[in-house]
Amino acid sequence: MTFEESLAGRGIPEEIKKNLTLVSIRFFSFEGNEREGQLVVHGDVADEVRKMFDTLLEMKFPIEQVTPVVAYGWDDGASMAANNSSAFNYRLIAGTDRLSNHAYGRAIDINPMQNPYTQRDGLVVPAGAQYDLAHPGTITEHIASVFKSYGWEWGGNWAERKDWQHFEKPA
Repeated sequence: MTFEESLAGRGIPEEIKKNLTLVSIRFFSFEGNEREGQLVVHGDVADEVRKMFDTLLEMKFPIEQVTPVVAYGWDDGASMAANNSSAFNYRLIAGTDRLSNHAYGRAIDINPMQNPYTQRDGLVVPAGAQYDLAHPGTITEHIASVFKSYGWEWGGNWAERKDWQHFEKPA
């Protein structure tokens, strides 16, 4: 899709929109093939996002799909349920009135069905997801180290709750 299509139908403030870019990345599929996907990210992390996904491809780390959230009508839940890996989504942090790092293109979620978000009350999102290191596509410390080497934080290291799918790069 085009950059304009990747942001269509959402009221995104111009001061955020001007910093975003659409990045094509290559990834290794669960079927064992090389595929292409797209992520909308902040321009200052675009090159390292390409490099990180190139490394994941070399490692043959399987990813289901990589499609901008616009394809799911900006519905984060629908995107996660489809096991879609994504980045930009102009939204709040769940349960708060603060913008998520996804709203700035500075966060990436990978394989939500293998790497769920476990809420403080123990609820697992998306429904039916399970974090099991024996399953392909599950993020391990080794996979997370690819992102950490570029200064990204992993939600799997958070103490209060686990967001196994989530990586973010503070501004």
